[in-house]
Order: sequence, then structure tokens, then C-alpha cells
Amino acid sequence: MATADIARTVVGIIGNIISGFLFLSPVPTFVAICKRGSVEQYSPAPYLATLVNCMVWTLYGLPMVHPHSTLVVTINASGCVIELIYITLFFIYSDRNKRLKVFLWLLLELIFIATLAAITLTLAHTTNKRSAIVGTTCIVFNIMMYASPLAIMKLVIMTKSVEYMPLFISLASFGNGVAWTTYALIRFDPFITVPNGIGTLLSVAQLILYATYYKSTKQQIAARKEVNLSKVVVGNDGQETRLNH
Repeated sequence: MATADIARTVVGIIGNIISGFLFLSPVPTFVAICKRGSVEQYSPAPYLATLVNCMVWTLYGLPMVHPHSTLVVTINASGCVIELIYITLFFIYSDRNKRLKVFLWLLLELIFIATLAAITLTLAHTTNKRSAIVGTTCIVFNIMMYASPLAIMKLVIMTKSVEYMPLFISLASFGNGVAWTTYALIRFDPFITVPNGIGTLLSVAQLILYATYYKSTKQQIAARKEVNLSKVVVGNDGQETRLNH
């Protein structure tokens, strides 16, 4: 048992590190937003969705809900802080209408998590029942979050291009899914196993798509560059001259 606990802790730490990289992956986007002073067409939806997901998992990992889940709390509490920073920056660099929408969604999320915590802690009197209530909620939110990678995979298939599906993110998602699935199997936890198992399968599918469409993506990018290098120059006599560089 001691060996299993040590292995679970090590795998959980690895999961924390990989999840941390995934949480920090939008940093370049927000650096660009700060430089431009505007969120432009970026949507706050991914950050609001990730925040509520992290809040639910943080609640799940608390000792009074699901004991022996400290590493679940550490990474998801960190995720809450990181996502709140993103949302704050989004709030600062948005116009009035977007700010109002962000504020209302954030308020709804806080009300939801407070209500879930109150119901769980007052009506369920054992950790098994509390784990079942919050764990089921976690699975529902995780499944909802799979809409994003599924949409990206659909785009890849339609365009035959992996340009908008970075390999680093797919690899990190795969490693994250494997780490947390392994963590959940060492001391079996169905509420962590199910969403992370599905996430691992989706990541494998993304990597297969990447291998399938990598060459066609390079060809598309090369073709675009070739088109961009062909410029039309209008001379003083009104004649057009196409220059190929």
C-alpha cells in the first residue's frame, strides 16, 4: 500500500506539472492583448469554462468531500488563480458590453459553486455521498469542455490542415490525460478516471490527425507563401506587372 501511495503521489505531481503548462499556454495571447490594449475578437468563454471546471474539481478534492486528494486541490486551485488573472485582463481590455457579460457569467459561476458546496456539505453526511455528487458534476463539466477539442478536430478534417491544432498542446493534453488516468487507477477513482480517460482518447485522435495532415498543412502554407510573394505592380503607364520572387 505504501508503494502504491508513493507511486500515486509521484504521478500526481507529474500531472500537476503538465496541467500547469496547459493552464499557462494562453500567456502569449494575453501578452499580445496587453500590448494592443484590446481583446479584439477573442472570446472569454474558454477561460470562464476552465475556471468553473477548476472550481468544481477544487471542491471535489477537499478533505471533507473526497479525502486523500491534495494534489487534485493544488493544481485546480492554481488553475482558479491563473484563470482569474486571465479573466481580469480580459475585463480590463474589453469594452463596456463585454465587461458586463464577463461580470455576469463570473457571478453566475460563483453562485453555482457556492450553491453546490452548500448543498453537498449540508445534505450529504458522508464523504462517499459528497464525492458522488461533486464527482458527477465534475464529469458533466469535463464532457462539456470536450466540445472545444472536438470542434478543432472537425476543423482539421474539413481543412486538411493542423495549423490551428498546435502539436505541443496535443502532446501536453495526452500526457496530462495519461498522468491523471494513471493517478486515478492506482487508488481507483471513477470520477477522475472517466473524464481523463476520454481526454486521453481524444488526445490520441488529435495526434493521429496531426500525423495524417502534417504534410498537407506544410503544402498549404508553402502555397500561401508563394501566392503572397507574387505581387502585382501598377506602372506609370497603367500597365500591371506581376513580380514573382
